[in-house]
Amino acid sequence: MNPLSWLRAWFGKKPDQARSDRGLLVFANTGEVLRAEKVLTEAGFSVQVQGPPPELRSGCDLVVVFPLVDQLRALRVLDQAGLPPLQAVPAAGPLLEPVSLFQVKDFGPWLMVRAANMKLTVDKRTRVIVNVSGGGCPDVPYLARELTGKPLDAAPRPRDLGHTLCGYALDLAFEEMLRRCSP
Repeated sequence: MNPLSWLRAWFGKKPDQARSDRGLLVFANTGEVLRAEKVLTEAGFSVQVQGPPPELRSGCDLVVVFPLVDQLRALRVLDQAGLPPLQAVPAAGPLLEPVSLFQVKDFGPWLMVRAANMKLTVDKRTRVIVNVSGGGCPDVPYLARELTGKPLDAAPRPRDLGHTLCGYALDLAFEEMLRRCSP
């Protein structure tokens, strides 16, 4: 067995090659990340918001993951929108791997989706939201009150109610729950 085959078998993927085509945009705060995601998406970029790798973490924040080949154009679009990132770095190497925001747990009759620190739990039979928890933002109790007890199809979108990282994360969990519990 050649060394590269051994490494692929040991680690389950090609070292550093799987992420070498992506870059990370780091911003000063969550609000800037969310605005940058919107600006870049509207400009036709394929981007994702994910948790930052530990080396880029500066607290309760996110990064924008983008195609590295589009870096100059993305930076130009962001600069024109008044949103220059603090850093734009390639996501090559295991230490700069962005962190997935989702975890899913099946509790039999209930399904819980966790996005970052926010958790949304739904009764699988009725599709009614039975619990909203997590986070530390001041709008979490309000979001929980507005969503709990409502069917997924009738519940308001968390992004329309909250304007914090917790509201954004809860909206991601809501989207994932809609996808998983589609009729």
